[in-house]
Amino acid sequence: MASWLNLGQVLKVNAKKFPHTIALKDKDRKFTYPEVNRRVNKLAHSLLALGLDKGDKVAVLLENCIEIVEVYLATAKTGIVIVPVNFRLVGSEVAYIVNNSDAQAFIVHDEFTPTVDAIKPKLKNIDADRYIVVGKEIDGYREYEAFIQAYPESEPEIMVDPRDTWILIYTSGTTGKPKGVVRSHESHIAFYLINAVDFGFNEHDVCLNVMPLCHINSTFFTFTFTYIGGTAYIHPARSFRAEEILEIIEREKITFISLIPTHYNLILNVPEVAEKRDVSSIRKLLCSSAPVRKDMKLAIMDFFPGVELYEAYGSTEAGIVTVLKPEDQLRKLGSIGFESLGTDLVKILDEDGNEVKVGEIGELFSRGPMLFDEYYKMPEKTSASFREGWFSAGDMARRDEDGFFEIVDRKDNLIITGGEHVYPSEVEKVIGSHPSVLDVAIIGLSDEKWGESVTAFIIPKDPNNPPDEKEIISFCRDKITGYKRPKEVHLISQEEMPRTGSGKILHRALRMRYEGRLE
Repeated sequence: MASWLNLGQVLKVNAKKFPHTIALKDKDRKFTYPEVNRRVNKLAHSLLALGLDKGDKVAVLLENCIEIVEVYLATAKTGIVIVPVNFRLVGSEVAYIVNNSDAQAFIVHDEFTPTVDAIKPKLKNIDADRYIVVGKEIDGYREYEAFIQAYPESEPEIMVDPRDTWILIYTSGTTGKPKGVVRSHESHIAFYLINAVDFGFNEHDVCLNVMPLCHINSTFFTFTFTYIGGTAYIHPARSFRAEEILEIIEREKITFISLIPTHYNLILNVPEVAEKRDVSSIRKLLCSSAPVRKDMKLAIMDFFPGVELYEAYGSTEAGIVTVLKPEDQLRKLGSIGFESLGTDLVKILDEDGNEVKVGEIGELFSRGPMLFDEYYKMPEKTSASFREGWFSAGDMARRDEDGFFEIVDRKDNLIITGGEHVYPSEVEKVIGSHPSVLDVAIIGLSDEKWGESVTAFIIPKDPNNPPDEKEIISFCRDKITGYKRPKEVHLISQEEMPRTGSGKILHRALRMRYEGRLE
């Protein structure tokens, strides 16, 4: 069996190849590759001792921590399937995922045990002795550290096929119940290889992970560094404070971070003293989930001198589809770049399945080695997402004469006002460039006259001096046509903006919250 097609086996090799390299680190702990491998082997044996077999599933409800990385690696070694659960979900949502996935064991952070205790009677497949807690000891749970220390450090003798399922990861549920995305070992290894080449990573790089490890972005980028023998610094996803992030960059000599535009906004708006931090170690930055405006790009490159800024487009199902590289950042504003290495040519199709002409809008389809296998227990949804082997995440796009792609918007977010089509992202780009706007979401609310009314929800940079409705509408006047301009503008806080765990705005949730409730 080719070891490079299984991250657990790669860890075994790296433990010999990089005996003194720090593989994992957080604010309190650090482990070399041999140390991580020994701990992962102990965990692997402990999971097998619970009675779990290859193909069985273990759910994890953990904040970013070294332990969740160990669970990913232990399941890679044993053929057990990991089911990461978003720690921001409420009890009923957690229960749905655990039951739908058929998970037979549950590893939980101590702070989430009240949520789990409340739903235990509803969890159909988990025996009472298969609950494990990370953190302090709690009745009804095996304590993680004591649990794994009882088992040997030897390699588990399990043959894992590259095509076997490794991760069953659930989508954010933007259009209904979350879907379980079935992903194989080889689809992830393909990403690590492609990513290392596309971004030019090497074993000397140090990644700072702040994105939730229950989402695909982190499983892709964090484990790229495990694969190549680099270092991953794990930071809690819920405690993003710009000043602290800059301190970590300086102290740990971080070379790479993957962030969303919201994170960059926070960094660029920290007090002046934070700008004195030494961030010269940063070689590369990635921004994903939303386009980056020109002013923000310039500010990022000014804040991080000499940095190579990348943008990427992808999905939980397809992996990374396109990459916009540093040399194209300013000349191709709004673009998501070319196909990533190894991705088949991307197609943009109309409703009849025909490829559209250059510059025309259609639905974006792709295929490649990072593609998922299926939606768990959802054959009809799986079939509906493909056209002759090509997958679509439901995004509308166009391609320019140079071959660069641009995402126009999600198919589901389209606003139809007075018979005209409005893509929210186009309006968001305009309003987002206003100097007093930190972030913005555009949705269509029901309107007797127009069908839907373009409505803006704005997070101001300075809550004490926010822009008013007239100012925003006037700002849009010479930048976009009349029917695209917002009819109403509403100010909201960061906390009021609904987002996925990876930071994407949930337009559907925003519509549901405010439809018919605005005075």
